[in-house]
Formats: sequence, structure tokens, C-alpha cells
Amino acid sequence: MKRLYFLSPNIESTTSIVAELHELGIQDHEIHVVGKNHTGLVQNHIHEASVLQTSDIIPALEKGAATGLTTGLLAGLIAVSFPPAGLVLGGGAVLGLGLFGAGFGTWVSGMIGVSVPNKTVEQYEQAIEDGQFLIMVDIPKEDEFRTFDLIRRHHPELAIGDIDLTVKQAD
Repeated sequence: MKRLYFLSPNIESTTSIVAELHELGIQDHEIHVVGKNHTGLVQNHIHEASVLQTSDIIPALEKGAATGLTTGLLAGLIAVSFPPAGLVLGGGAVLGLGLFGAGFGTWVSGMIGVSVPNKTVEQYEQAIEDGQFLIMVDIPKEDEFRTFDLIRRHHPELAIGDIDLTVKQAD
């Protein structure tokens, strides 16, 4: 999947673009719009971006789980190798500490990641504050040129932004 970014000057243009994207077969869960005018988005039935698209939570969760799992497994191996107070520990201790570490790392990094803005969205922060709308569209890689062509031909007022190649299907 690719995420395309477009900057729309007003709600009318945004509504028109979203309608055309729907005609291409792109569904609401693949279109995310960030704008200051929440009421306009709701009134025009436009899917507003959630914290998953506007924050750094997904990469933070992935890093936290990996780091926590590694730390937990390492702590488990150390506990088995050098048992505290003469306790006999087995593989269950390694697995238990690994799972605890993964859970704890995911939780802590999620709490941090939700407060860190997405770096690409952050680039458009001033334009959003000025009343423009950031449209993020998740599309299959093979549909990139068809989508760009439609947008360029029908909406020359749009600023075409970055392309993010790291979007996962579940996003």
C-alpha cells in the first residue's frame, strides 16, 4: 500500500475530491482527512483521520514490542542461568519474562507514541491551521498513477504532497 498526501484549499474542494475517490472504488477507511473545520467534515460525511494516522503510535508500538520482548527474553535467560536465591527456573520463566517484557514495552511505547505527531502530518500543520485540509489516501501501489492522473486533471488547485510507502494494510 502507498499513502498519497494532497493539500486541499477548502471544504468544497475536499468534498469533491473525496466523491471522486469513491467513484474510483476507494472506500472511506482508505481516505483520511485532517482539518481544523471538524463540523464541515462531519456535515459533508468525510472520514476524519484518527490518532492512528495523525500520531506516531504504530511505529512506537512495533518498536516497544520488539525492545520489550528482547529485554524480557534476555532477563529470562539471565534468571535461568543465575537463579536468584537458589530457585530452579526453566523455560517457562524465559517465556514468561519475554511475554511480560513485550507487553510492558508495547504499553509504555504506546503511551509515548500517541503523543508524538506523525512527521509527515506535522509538515502540513501550518496549512491545516490556516484552514486547508490534508487528504491522505491509502491505495494499492498499482493504482498510484491512475489516482494521481485523476487528481491532477480534475483538481489543479491541490498541492500534491509526499508518498509514504510504509503504510500497512490494517491502517
